[in-house]
Amino acid sequence: MKYTDTRDKKVSVDFRTAVLNGMNAETGGLYMPTEFPRLENSFLERNPEPSFREIAYEMAKPYVENEIPDTDLESIIQDCYPFSSKVVPIDPVTYVLELFHGPTCAFKDFGARFMARVMSYFNRSENDNLHILVATSGDTGSAVGSAFHNVPGIDVTILYPDGKISPLQEKQLSTFTGNVRALKVKGTFDDCQKLVKTAFTDKDLRSKFRLSSANSINISRLLPQSFYYMYSSLVVKKRIPFDSKNGGDAIIVVVPSGNFGNLTSGLIAREMGAPITGFVAATNSNHTVPDWIASGEYKTRPSVPTLSNAMDVGAPSNYERIDAMYSLDQVRNLFASYWTDDEGTIDGIKRCKNKTGYVIDPHGAVAWKAWNDIRGGEMEKLVNGQKNDFTKPGLTPNVPFWAKAVVDKKASAIILETAHPAKFGATVYKAIGQEPALPERLEKVVSLPDNAIPMGKDYDSFKEWLVSNL
Repeated sequence: MKYTDTRDKKVSVDFRTAVLNGMNAETGGLYMPTEFPRLENSFLERNPEPSFREIAYEMAKPYVENEIPDTDLESIIQDCYPFSSKVVPIDPVTYVLELFHGPTCAFKDFGARFMARVMSYFNRSENDNLHILVATSGDTGSAVGSAFHNVPGIDVTILYPDGKISPLQEKQLSTFTGNVRALKVKGTFDDCQKLVKTAFTDKDLRSKFRLSSANSINISRLLPQSFYYMYSSLVVKKRIPFDSKNGGDAIIVVVPSGNFGNLTSGLIAREMGAPITGFVAATNSNHTVPDWIASGEYKTRPSVPTLSNAMDVGAPSNYERIDAMYSLDQVRNLFASYWTDDEGTIDGIKRCKNKTGYVIDPHGAVAWKAWNDIRGGEMEKLVNGQKNDFTKPGLTPNVPFWAKAVVDKKASAIILETAHPAKFGATVYKAIGQEPALPERLEKVVSLPDNAIPMGKDYDSFKEWLVSNL
């Protein structure tokens, strides 16, 4: 498999190069596979459906072909996933895909653990360390730190916005030791991401150190997230006839979205044969992509803090990949897009609990509210000609090709629950008067000492620190 660049289609590199470089330092572009091979129908239609690990192995194979032998890939997959995602039905046409059963209780574990093992595999023949730089708006950093902690030959520097993530998320970031360290930046996630991207394009810095990324800009973080889309859609496809009994087979995946890496992974899974009909891009008040879908004009903007902080991204990196994969008309045809504010997020947590009994986190709540509004009549209004004001919370005005399936009650939804609700206990308590129990693996970090290093948002200070400490 060859990988090209979102900004220069003439680029052609192998998987190892794409993984270890993170992004193309010459152009600032992101690596993308030149094709998305469809899995065999005999595999996709197996009954019962393949296990999560079987799916991970079959999906990864074409992307690492001739670079990681099958036996080594199988070992990597086995080591990555002692846990799996879980599909939980909460009403006859709605399934929650729980992605918090990994070590840091967030969906980022699926990508980070695969990436760490692949990087370690490729780094075995190198004499000097590989330095991972990663910006996080919430859960990426802890997943990456956990995945790489004590991995030989690799150092990790995590940047997060000081005061703009939940206290428990900060504890998960600030308590690492050894080869993983955290910088708390006086700024926003976008400031953190800008520092990382600038470092990658700094030729002087790259002449001193081998740098790579661990955000979803790195293709080895993005590809494994497609595994759970394939797995969940195959599970739900088998369940629909017994659960909804509505005669429909449309599967809509509702994705709480910030940097849009997760949704891009879903697109990859669909291209590879996942029985996904369409997507809902559900965002908070940082609605750069919904505005693009509505207006046709992509405008980044400073991020604003919200209760769903992992989605507080004003300049989503993976917009580039979506734009490289599809035209705007194709996006409008495949996606519904939706945004809500903090009041809507609280309402989503509350209504989800009241209607289904399920306690959902603030990010999943944005997705649940989007689906509940869509099936509750908002999509039908668009189909009947209503033109929504995309500057206000709700659906953007485009009507995806699958809209009629929703209006006719022939659609089911998979809602991505990207983090354990206990990571946002105060917000959940505000919504429902009940704080979720803390999983044991989160309890352990609460009493650990903080080791985060304060950092300004100017690049010169950041570079000086890197040169002095790496």
